[in-house]
Amino acid sequence: MSVLPSESSVSPQAAPVQRLGLYDTWWTVAAAALAACLGLSACAWISLHLRVDATLHIAALFAHLASLVLGFGAVLVADYYALLCLTGRCTLRDALNNAGRLHVPIWTGLAGLVASGVMLHPDFGSALTRIKWGLVLVLTLNGLQAGLLNRRMTQQGADAFAPRFLAWGAATALVSQVCWWGAVVIGFRNSQH
Repeated sequence: MSVLPSESSVSPQAAPVQRLGLYDTWWTVAAAALAACLGLSACAWISLHLRVDATLHIAALFAHLASLVLGFGAVLVADYYALLCLTGRCTLRDALNNAGRLHVPIWTGLAGLVASGVMLHPDFGSALTRIKWGLVLVLTLNGLQAGLLNRRMTQQGADAFAPRFLAWGAATALVSQVCWWGAVVIGFRNSQH
């Protein structure tokens, strides 16, 4: 025997439950930023205590390079769409939509870089390694606020955006490029020693 709810117990205008997404508010982004800081700290601690053999080190190096191609490659594609927009070859709306689609490969690449980097024996006694770790942290936090920016800009009704959004976007792209290129250069330099 099944029990069906009576008509009086079902509200005809019950509002659908809406989940709170990562990029819905500054509070959710701040919570994600705190989780990212804790996660990166845990990875640094693990890297100091983890010992891997030569085979796993080579596999981690390959994963590190593949993650760099995925993550940084997606960032460069997103910036390419921004350049297309600046030169009038696509609309700002198209550039934002395409950049929004690239968040998954960017985050996957960054997560792969951190996870594989743990197994590459980073030397935290080196100032360059600490700078690189700082760049990764800034890159992560910048990426979180970039998602919020993208969300806010795509919610705009028109193709004309407030100058504050455009300045925010330019600053976000600049920070992203400085952090990615800085980490790549330091990683290359550290691999030579």
